Amino acid sequence: MGDVEKTLVQNVDQVAKWVDVLIEFGVTYGFQILGALLFLFVGLKAGGWLSRRIQGLCEAKGIDVTLSKFIGNTVKFLILTVLAIITLGNFGISIAPLIALAGASAFGATMALQGPLSNYGAGLSIILARPFIVGNTITVGETSGVVVEVKMAYTQLLGEDGERITIPNKDIVGRVIVNSETRRVVQTKIAVTADADIDRAVEAAKDAVAKALPKADAEAGGAEPQVGLHDFTYGGLILGVRFWVPSSQYYDLRYKVNLAVLAALRAAGVPLLTGVQPAVMAENLSGDGVQEGKREDT
Repeated sequence: MGDVEKTLVQNVDQVAKWVDVLIEFGVTYGFQILGALLFLFVGLKAGGWLSRRIQGLCEAKGIDVTLSKFIGNTVKFLILTVLAIITLGNFGISIAPLIALAGASAFGATMALQGPLSNYGAGLSIILARPFIVGNTITVGETSGVVVEVKMAYTQLLGEDGERITIPNKDIVGRVIVNSETRRVVQTKIAVTADADIDRAVEAAKDAVAKALPKADAEAGGAEPQVGLHDFTYGGLILGVRFWVPSSQYYDLRYKVNLAVLAALRAAGVPLLTGVQPAVMAENLSGDGVQEGKREDT
């Protein structure tokens, strides 16, 4: 029992020494740590509040949402960086080695993540250059939609059917971007016979488009529907029809106008081209900006 009591006394003494060390540390650095944590907490709250205020001020001045968010987040990041440096200094930690380590780590991460990080560089370019903003209708390659969100890494579009389309920003920068604001152009080509009265066909088609489109859409932006002789083909003529519609109603109004134009041409006695292979391939007769096709026998 003597050895057990001796060991117990040693353990109690060891615990007492640790308690004394903790008490001494708390007395010496307690207020310093508490002050640093309180400063960090207040700084975080103030940074978030200031970021929201700056973002709201930018939006009130007419700056678009994406750029406003970017400015607000940049201010918040700068505030957090200053807070981190001051807090580490209050704890007695030198930030010079940390800066060197962060620089080396950033270089290694940049080399390892060169592909994904290029999206962020492209996103910064989009936010600053603003080739489009939230609410615009854009076409990038074969992808079209209304811009709903622009992030540093990607841009999200909303299709007419409600689908969300996510495009990495590096696939946008450096490519041709068609920005039609809130509208899209519909281009339709109709093959009629060579002996058709083209003036009657143009007049009938133009009246049909004007009647089929809602008044607000027919007069949008001063862009009136265009109907005319678009091209020539073997055995006939190609009648071209162009008009603008809201992006969210693109296919709905396109199909409605196509039916109205077809009915108007038939009512006006304009014969459609039949029985002859047209020079323009079928899928291009009603294409939007699609490259003209080739003859079947070439």
